[in-house]
Amino acid sequence: MKLHQIGAILFLLVRTTGFGQVDENVIFNSSNLPIVIINTNGLTIVDDPKITADMGIIDNGTARNNVTDPYNAFSGKIGIEIRGSSSQMFPKKQWGIELRDDAGESKEASLLGMPAEEDWVLFAPYNDKTLMRDALAYALGREMGGVYAPRTRYCEVVLNNVYQGVYVLIEKIKRDKNRVDINKLDPDEVSGNNLTGGYIFKIDKSTGGDGEGWASNYPPSHASNQTIYFQYDYPKAENIVDVQKTYIQTQVKAFEDALHGDQFADPALGYAKYIDVNSFIDYFIMQELTKNVDGFRLSTFLYKQRDSDGGKIVLGPIWDFNLGFGNADYCTKGEPKGWANNFNMICPDDYWLIPFWWDRLFTDPAFGTKVASRWATLRAGAFQESAIQNRIDSLTNLLNAESQQRNFKAWKVLGQYVWPNYYVGPTFQDEVTHLKKWVSERLIWMDQNMPLLITAVESEKAKSTVSASPNPFSSDVTIDYELTRPGDVTIRILDALGRTVNHTDIPHSGPGHFAYTWTGSGAQGIYFFNVRQGPKVLGSGKLSRK
Repeated sequence: MKLHQIGAILFLLVRTTGFGQVDENVIFNSSNLPIVIINTNGLTIVDDPKITADMGIIDNGTARNNVTDPYNAFSGKIGIEIRGSSSQMFPKKQWGIELRDDAGESKEASLLGMPAEEDWVLFAPYNDKTLMRDALAYALGREMGGVYAPRTRYCEVVLNNVYQGVYVLIEKIKRDKNRVDINKLDPDEVSGNNLTGGYIFKIDKSTGGDGEGWASNYPPSHASNQTIYFQYDYPKAENIVDVQKTYIQTQVKAFEDALHGDQFADPALGYAKYIDVNSFIDYFIMQELTKNVDGFRLSTFLYKQRDSDGGKIVLGPIWDFNLGFGNADYCTKGEPKGWANNFNMICPDDYWLIPFWWDRLFTDPAFGTKVASRWATLRAGAFQESAIQNRIDSLTNLLNAESQQRNFKAWKVLGQYVWPNYYVGPTFQDEVTHLKKWVSERLIWMDQNMPLLITAVESEKAKSTVSASPNPFSSDVTIDYELTRPGDVTIRILDALGRTVNHTDIPHSGPGHFAYTWTGSGAQGIYFFNVRQGPKVLGSGKLSRK
């Protein structure tokens, strides 16, 4: 366990007796939001298994909702359990919900205008004091088009006659025609086209799932002692049979082998043969727009359709953004500058690291060009600053009407540090103002640095013929490299935020041993370098200026 994780646990344990308890004296009679009322009939909600409870939902449309109104949006049995990973430490719990009939069997129903399904999430914003980071991210994801992104609705929740605050009802990620639209895969489908789909798998902590899966053959970039682990999500670990396990493992291995191989950029033989490239591009942009500290390495879902439906591996749906938009104070941190995909370089000893995919993908000029084109398209449409700011304003107006005031009376976290807040504002409006400013600065930074990213990301698996000395250095550092053929060499020095601080192009008329000396004019700290000859990365590494 890492220091920032230990610190988080200790902090929460200390503060739970302070502002970490719900104020049971909050008066709640009515709301402009739908009201969800849950009664566990004396049972305690636990992590697993789900307990049976009663749930009623009041939604009068544009009319006001009163706790004494009839349950007109749902009334019936549910299974309920605590869900989440690190969020389970917070006193305001989020829950997984399964709709059930009177016999205890699961049943589908439409909730708050969203398509009928049986499985839902009641998400509890606690360390996100704007209450909107997840809802905002999913909305932007839906506007991107392409891969499904969960629908959401705000509500206020009462549990066993105690007001619990503002929640977000979210569609759980699962196979469904209105969610991840892939074929049902039964245990007896073990050959032919049926075997090829559909599958959902993920890179994540084992909390909240079975944890069964398989390890990648390739370590994450900038680390040799870590393993990327894929988990079965659909079919579930208890339902997926050995032939199906072998098939999906083989498909992922084929993708990683191709991406890692010498012909990785070949449109017919390389990575593009196995993956939906556009889904990877959109996923990358969404994680970087939000600078999600958990992006790429946790809550990372993928799925595969049947070959008859395209058959490629799709990256998505997006999930879990409460630490995005500048809400984390560790590793890549909450300032609007820097790349989330640099996580491995900044926190190489973290237990959960990012797969080698992204460093390798950006060494293909075609991939970088597509990312730049997609970014430009989104910036002219859904990701215009005015469009994002208007959406934040809309969510603010909805919450600021009354519900956020009650929420923060129940949970007294405003003006308090709640792990891992990068910014702590005294009021809800201060938190929203900071979010809006952060978004504005993030968009500007990405516009300025996207071209640098496309040319500056290095491949971890390149055979290194490069070294740097002295390291640490105080003024000058010499980068030595070996060439086997003539050609121009590009040397880049980047700071810890991923910004290029030095760019040098050096022509060479023949092979041989060469050296380049950089006089570091920046501040003390960590830097990174890479040496490239054409599309080939000769080597890269970390520098320390003392």
